[in-house]
Amino acid sequence: MSRPNTPDRFNEESAAYSVRGADAPDLDLGIAAIRNVLRTLPARPGVYRMQDARGDVLYVGKARALKNRVTNYTQVTRLPRRLQRMVAQTRAMTIVTTNSEAEALLLEAQLIKRYRPPYNVLLRDDKSFPYILLGAEHDYPRIQKHRGAQRAKGNYYGPFASAGSVTRTLNALQKLFLLRSCSDSFFANRSRPCLLYQIKRCSAPCVGRITPDAYGELVADAKAFLAGKSTQVQAKLGAAMQDAAERMDFELAAIYRDRLRALTFIQGSQAINADGLGDADIFALASKGGTVGIQGFFIRGGQNWGHRSFFPTHVEDLAEDAVLTSFLMQFYEEVPPPRTILLDRPLDEAELVAEALAPAAGGKVAILAPQRGDRRRLIDQARRNAEEALDRRLAESTTQARLLRELAELFELDGPPQRIEVYDNSHIMGTNALGAMIVAGPDGFLKNCYRKFNIRRPETAPGDDFAMMREVFERRFARAQNDDPDREGGDWPDLVLIDGGRGQLNAALRTLGDMGIEDVPLVGVSKGPDRNAGRETFHLPGGRELTLPPNAPVLFYLQRLRDEAHRFAIGAHRQKRAKAIGASPLDEVPGIGPARKRALLMHFGTARAVRAASLEDLQKAPGVSRSVAQLVYDHFHQR
Repeated sequence: MSRPNTPDRFNEESAAYSVRGADAPDLDLGIAAIRNVLRTLPARPGVYRMQDARGDVLYVGKARALKNRVTNYTQVTRLPRRLQRMVAQTRAMTIVTTNSEAEALLLEAQLIKRYRPPYNVLLRDDKSFPYILLGAEHDYPRIQKHRGAQRAKGNYYGPFASAGSVTRTLNALQKLFLLRSCSDSFFANRSRPCLLYQIKRCSAPCVGRITPDAYGELVADAKAFLAGKSTQVQAKLGAAMQDAAERMDFELAAIYRDRLRALTFIQGSQAINADGLGDADIFALASKGGTVGIQGFFIRGGQNWGHRSFFPTHVEDLAEDAVLTSFLMQFYEEVPPPRTILLDRPLDEAELVAEALAPAAGGKVAILAPQRGDRRRLIDQARRNAEEALDRRLAESTTQARLLRELAELFELDGPPQRIEVYDNSHIMGTNALGAMIVAGPDGFLKNCYRKFNIRRPETAPGDDFAMMREVFERRFARAQNDDPDREGGDWPDLVLIDGGRGQLNAALRTLGDMGIEDVPLVGVSKGPDRNAGRETFHLPGGRELTLPPNAPVLFYLQRLRDEAHRFAIGAHRQKRAKAIGASPLDEVPGIGPARKRALLMHFGTARAVRAASLEDLQKAPGVSRSVAQLVYDHFHQR
């Protein structure tokens, strides 16, 4: 069985059926839509999507026999209230058949990730997992932290639970193996060793302080260590230290001693003892008060590479077995599965999940629920961590709920806000200007909802903060009106905070008033005298102003929101400015890609020289044909 990459793989066996009814949820219309699908539904494995009157996906499910599974939704008296509400909203279904139930399970996870349906268990995790990359495209490979697509050639080690886990491991690896961490351009332009060499964290290959063969030996040792052969590396370093001491080369022996200390530090910093386990993930689930917490430990090469807590949403009225199964499939959409997965309980569909994950793991996957021995002790530790993390989560949720209630009372809202949007602008003397929006809710910051707005209208004067705010609000709320005019999707804010004073607030109010939007609560946040944090003034429509005691918890919460918007805006502005600094006039020439751009710059030296070159000179550049040279010449010599 091959792992499907996208739902398009099943287009030849796909079928969509729809019945449109009234917009208001109605159980009879929902049952009618489902029964209409049942008339032609095959008894084959596949995935079904239930959709509302607007076409939004309500639920994604898989089945061994689609006809039997979908029939259950017509027997509403046997359904829990949650699914009865879903059926009442259903107006259409889309069916995709697959070759096996395992393929259906994979496709279900992909579609849940794409559509984020409100009736599915959702793994809400905004951060990708970091890896350690040991490059392979240089004579002296670089070791570095890596996130995102794994396009660069080299060996990837991970996933690590957090950036902190990677940073600590990298620091120890630099002390242990003295591998370079600098960029290739930095490496190529060194004339003397950098500070890392002075503090014994690099072997200075940039200036020839180590031969390629000796550096290659360090790389081999690092690969062996990261593959779990730390005992072998330790024995080798110990023998080298002993040999240096016998030869009276005490300086070299001290270097090996320090490297052994770094190795011992890594081994001693492991939170759990996973010797002999190899590559494995450990998961334990805890449930309390309708909230589920899952703790994951990531073991690679017998070493603990950190742990992370997950709190999936939409888990009400679902069995813990079903929650854990859905979690595993969504989790391994982002992370390559190891060959061993340890759980704190047996799964009903363990064999099916293992079959679905096997192609991505490169072989058979074992999903086990140990009952005794060292592995059971690891499970017990993961379960204890899951319970403690869940207790902390519930305590934080209680505090957060109290803060949102106080916020509603402070700004006279209808109820605790479920979606808070905070806006800020960033520019330097009007250049590289942009607006930023961050979003927060009862569960914290919703980073997948953050947005950047490049200020691009010619009528917006550089540096005019009020005009920038108007442009940002027009674009944000015009899209909201187009996408969700009835405000049913949850993308309309319950409270809008603006980093600015009375002027920015009035600009936003006028903009929304011109658009016919008058019921979105807006509050401006300006710093007090001398811009001291803790003396903020809150500007409300109608000219009212509020201040809070410096030690008020709700003030600290509002400061966190404002500071997060400021951080996001500044970071986006810096990225835009860095991109602008590296821009070239050649970027504007249509049909000129990176390779030809590089060839022209290498031949002529500068973009200005390319602009001034004659057609004959352009044709002499390597890799530049006559037609391309004509294209470049015409671009720079248009009348």
